[in-house]
Amino acid sequence: MAQHAYSRRLPSGRVIHTTRPRDMRYAHIVGWGMEAPSQVLTNADLEAIVDTNDEWIMARTGIKERRIAEQRETTTSLATRAAQNALDIADILPSDLDLIIVATATPEYIFPSTASMVQDYLGAKKAGAFDLSAACSGFVYGLQMAAGQIQTGVINTALVIGAETLSRVLDWSDRGTCILFGDGAGAAVLQGSDKPGGVLSSVLRSDGSGWDMLTLPTVSSRDTYLQDGEHEMHRIYMDGKGVYRFATRIIGDSIKQALQQIGLEPADLSLVIPHQANQRIMDYVSKTLKIAPEKVYSNVANYGNTSAASIPLALAEAVEAGRVRPGDLIAMVGFGGGLTWAATIIEWSALPTRSTLSVNWGRRQGEYALAGVRRPLKRWWRRLMLLSPTTWIVTARRILTRRRLRKAQNEPGQDQ
Repeated sequence: MAQHAYSRRLPSGRVIHTTRPRDMRYAHIVGWGMEAPSQVLTNADLEAIVDTNDEWIMARTGIKERRIAEQRETTTSLATRAAQNALDIADILPSDLDLIIVATATPEYIFPSTASMVQDYLGAKKAGAFDLSAACSGFVYGLQMAAGQIQTGVINTALVIGAETLSRVLDWSDRGTCILFGDGAGAAVLQGSDKPGGVLSSVLRSDGSGWDMLTLPTVSSRDTYLQDGEHEMHRIYMDGKGVYRFATRIIGDSIKQALQQIGLEPADLSLVIPHQANQRIMDYVSKTLKIAPEKVYSNVANYGNTSAASIPLALAEAVEAGRVRPGDLIAMVGFGGGLTWAATIIEWSALPTRSTLSVNWGRRQGEYALAGVRRPLKRWWRRLMLLSPTTWIVTARRILTRRRLRKAQNEPGQDQ
């Protein structure tokens, strides 16, 4: 890519020399991956937990089953495995990554970020990392953040992940929410190219006045520290009817706005991948866009609502099923807590399937293994470095003194 030189003399007399991209680059999705827990919770299983049944759930949501994380599975572990699958498809090394973004509403910690932990597990030692909080819109927000960095030439390769363990923040006595949500993770690798295509346009929006329609209070929320709020800490609350009206109002309009930015219409789309919240909402997409229902991808029946993970999960399944091919125009649209919503239009360029066995496969495994070794070593090194020189001297003297005492105690016994 052509570079534009820039220089400026400072008052001190020193001169700044730098370059910037002369032309915009294109951000293409070159890898995709998903990870879903093996534990399945069916509608029949839920009948033993709350007052509900399969017919009632299917009629209102279209959900048959959802995945629930095992005890040892976390948002970080699901995100890491999804990322590794995406890196295999892209055939990219962790050390080639410049940026990692994790969209999640269920991080393990407020800080450090889940993205930083994924960065460590992958061994992506050159990558910046941060979490993005935009609830169910998070993955589309993350795609645009990464694409913007690539398009302006700031970075070349990014990993965007949506990951959730929503089962751990559910009120299992509330049939309005516990029937909806599941766990999982999906990831996409974006890379810069001079070839036209990739992420073409995006629309990101928010309306914070609706914050209480879909919320998850945590330790510093008003509901918690004043203890006079309506909602319990670490439990999802949702105004189902309000969210449904909000989603059906914005879902079609946001896609149309993103298409208008590049002079296209809904008829030009090959596939729409919406946030997998409710089958009735996804049915509304085809009606409002006036496209065939089969152009709207749905896997909500098998996974339920996985929030920020739902779109990348659906994307990975759609690509592997051959529903997305080079040259296709696809739309992704998310909506959720915030209230937030986001849509993006992508011209697909990657092949539908690609072998995960390559020269770089062994190198990736090596970088993962090295990351596992480096992690404890760096922790011990940091602890040692925290010791001052005086502490080192005192500690060394104590060790020598103990050795002398042991020797003195042992000598009489040896003489006898």
